[in-house]
Amino acid sequence: MKREFGDRPARTGDRTERTERNDRPARSFDKTLPTAGRRFGDDRPARADKPRGPAPAARAEHNDAAPRTPRRDYEDAPGTLRLSKLMSELGLCSRREADEWIEKGWVLVDGERIDTLGTKVRPDQRIEIDPAAEAAQASQVTVLIHKPVGLVSGQAEDGYQPAITLVTPENRWADDQSEIRFSVSHLRQLAPAGRLDIDSTGLLVLTQDGRVAKQLIGGHSEIDKEYLVRVAYGEHAVDVESHFPPESLELLCHGLSLDEQPLKPAQVNWQNGEQLRFVLREGKKRQIRRMCELVGLEVIGLKRVRMGRVVLGALPPGQWRYLAADESF
Repeated sequence: MKREFGDRPARTGDRTERTERNDRPARSFDKTLPTAGRRFGDDRPARADKPRGPAPAARAEHNDAAPRTPRRDYEDAPGTLRLSKLMSELGLCSRREADEWIEKGWVLVDGERIDTLGTKVRPDQRIEIDPAAEAAQASQVTVLIHKPVGLVSGQAEDGYQPAITLVTPENRWADDQSEIRFSVSHLRQLAPAGRLDIDSTGLLVLTQDGRVAKQLIGGHSEIDKEYLVRVAYGEHAVDVESHFPPESLELLCHGLSLDEQPLKPAQVNWQNGEQLRFVLREGKKRQIRRMCELVGLEVIGLKRVRMGRVVLGALPPGQWRYLAADESF
């Protein structure tokens, strides 16, 4: 229909709501729902012969004061928490996986299927996982790489090659006993769980399994990691042990701080005259190199040989294998 001069255009808020509803459904974790936009002409003075509603400022004040009806999954009842967080705390999966499963309708709470992100639950409610989610989780793999010097653990940096590029059929260790058949799908969402810097070598774990990642690098991880570290002390590169003060070795075990935070106790002892063995239960950035620097040691070489119960063993540099079904960290 032809518009006459002076007709007001349609309210922008109506269009916004239709767009949100039809084109891009609002996720339940958005705490603010889209509101209607102001109509064209609301800022013009009211005509004397046609009383207008309250002024924009007053109307805005009225709207702000009006209580909003909370969305069902955002009702912050005492003692509740997000379903995805609870699933992660229970060790069922990672929070990312939990969100994916909820979106797919693979999670039931007290027998009710949940498909809304942000849903709050009580810790005592019964959580069940659809067999489809269990099958998807069972197909996830964990890869062990003997990372050589010169490769980065995660994303490519400054042109350096990321370690994941080593995961090819040609580089798979011939003595891999896992019996898992390689698939390119195993490369999707394969991420490092505990990094090694570019100058370090040894055991690097890449995993698709959020449970493994949480176990190795989660905030409450108790998995220890073992390193062999070749060092020099001042001008001494041979028989360093005889020149290094015993009290400095005690500091390496306990008493140092990094980033203004005290370090957890560590096991540090001499393997031979030039090589130290470190066992840590935390993993700050370049931690061992920085610890050594604080006591006057220079790191010549650093190799990670164990994470929990999984050892590097005879895995050759530049090759990889799967974590077997009977192995765990």
